[in-house]
Amino acid sequence: MVDQYSSLYETFEWLVPTHFNIGHACCHRWANYPTDARKIALFDENETGQREVWTYERLAATANQLANGLIRMGVTRGDRVALILGQRPETVVAHIAIYSVGAVVLPLSSLFGPEALEQRLRDAQVRIALFDDLSAPNVLASLARCPTLTQLVGVNVEDERVLSWTKLLVRQPTTFKPVVTRADEPAILLYTSGTTGTPKGALLPHSVLLGNLPGFVASQNWFPQPKDVFWSPADWAWTGGLMDALLPTLYFGQPIVGTRGRFSPERAFDILERYQVTNTFLFPTALKQMMKTIARPHDTYQLSLRCIMSGGESVGDTVFAWCEQALGITPNEMFGQTEMNYLIGNSHQKWPARSGSMGKPYPGHRISVLREDGTSAATDEVGEVALNRFDIHDHPDPILFLGYWRNEAATDEKFTGDWCRTGDLARVDAQGYYWYAGRADDVFKSSGYRIGPGEIENCLLDHPAVANVAVVPKPDSERGSVVKAFVVLTSEFSSRKRAELTALLQEHVRTRLAPYEYPKEIEYIDTLPMTTTGKIQRRVLRQLEAGRSLRQAKKLKAQSDQSCASPPLA
Repeated sequence: MVDQYSSLYETFEWLVPTHFNIGHACCHRWANYPTDARKIALFDENETGQREVWTYERLAATANQLANGLIRMGVTRGDRVALILGQRPETVVAHIAIYSVGAVVLPLSSLFGPEALEQRLRDAQVRIALFDDLSAPNVLASLARCPTLTQLVGVNVEDERVLSWTKLLVRQPTTFKPVVTRADEPAILLYTSGTTGTPKGALLPHSVLLGNLPGFVASQNWFPQPKDVFWSPADWAWTGGLMDALLPTLYFGQPIVGTRGRFSPERAFDILERYQVTNTFLFPTALKQMMKTIARPHDTYQLSLRCIMSGGESVGDTVFAWCEQALGITPNEMFGQTEMNYLIGNSHQKWPARSGSMGKPYPGHRISVLREDGTSAATDEVGEVALNRFDIHDHPDPILFLGYWRNEAATDEKFTGDWCRTGDLARVDAQGYYWYAGRADDVFKSSGYRIGPGEIENCLLDHPAVANVAVVPKPDSERGSVVKAFVVLTSEFSSRKRAELTALLQEHVRTRLAPYEYPKEIEYIDTLPMTTTGKIQRRVLRQLEAGRSLRQAKKLKAQSDQSCASPPLA
């Protein structure tokens, strides 16, 4: 393979039109031509295995009906319309319709409880919400505390307060004249996952889809190819499912598979085989489960998979090697976040992918690692990953968010001059590859050593006893903190004695990493706290350990005070 990175990166230039609309680009431009209109846009499969096929023509006609319905409900340009729907046809229809009327999509996860929904619906001042029977109980439970939310549209929802999706669409025309939108006009309001505080709404313009395309194409080994079919279990309510899967696939006029129901490794392989999926985005957590459950998938499944993109957490050497050996695919890791997605990654058919590396900046994005004072870090020096507002040709980067919704202070804090900070730490080696060092708030010190959890977690995951793991600091009076691992065991090792396992795992790390990195304490739990996007919530575990440490300190102090207060022995 000839390394083409330098040529691709240095010659790339943005060509962003003045006017651009995601709904038109992802649906209507295909539906307007008879040959493209009949192409499959969506394979839909629900929890019970029932299947349905949607063409671009059908998608456009139904979206037009909904657009007409939204206009009759009073939706105007810039209004926020909430979608609390899973991977289902109505979700795609709603996205296209909302963009077409010039409104702003607020995607919300069906897994959100009433409080999480209330916080976002109130902050976004939403008046109309579209949801299904799965999310209905939580949506209705939040109504009393969402005074602006006055119009509800439900899919398979039986409630007198809710307008039926079917009844809304049934009498609406299948033609609609879309609103002409500027490329820099707001299109999507995505709330951060809230792993480091109160979720903030990142306002994204229509042009953000164009900003994502270089990374998407590269990470998917130059998507699209003839007969490409895309699938990902990533929720379409999140950046990963929306910008790394759904919208880019439709932009290129290819079919995407939508599925509902819980993820399982067996079902994932069934879907990959049944729809002859060629391209996928799988979180490292999903890949770990698939690896641990079905070590040799080609013995059972006839797969057409040609590319795997992964992000959100580091894949790690063990999973990386399994993908290459068991699936015959070198996974392309990717790094990004809600505010600026698809920044860094690999495309192993164009430049070498290195196991454990985040990759290199995708064409069109000017990236650097910054010190706290805003200066660029030296080679192999850990700093904060940041994106410049302008690319290497001084053109505005369309991938950057417009700002946080109704929060100018938080927006200002995100920037150092023209650099937008990610809050993620990394170092850059002499060859230009980025190496993840953890979230700024995940890195901790023990006995003066700076420790990131990723390397230790990957080492532990390499042991057959470990199904999943999270590493956090445990407060320690002498060392400041010590390394603690929360481990989820595989079924084969679940009955083993814990003391024996702890010694085994500690030795496993001690012989592979630095002496200060092995976990001084291991706690075994059934599941790790996760965000709905599949990321480990180390913050929850850090708070748990901090709380335990505080209670222990208070207990020791009380015992000490009681001892001092006792009368001396005669």
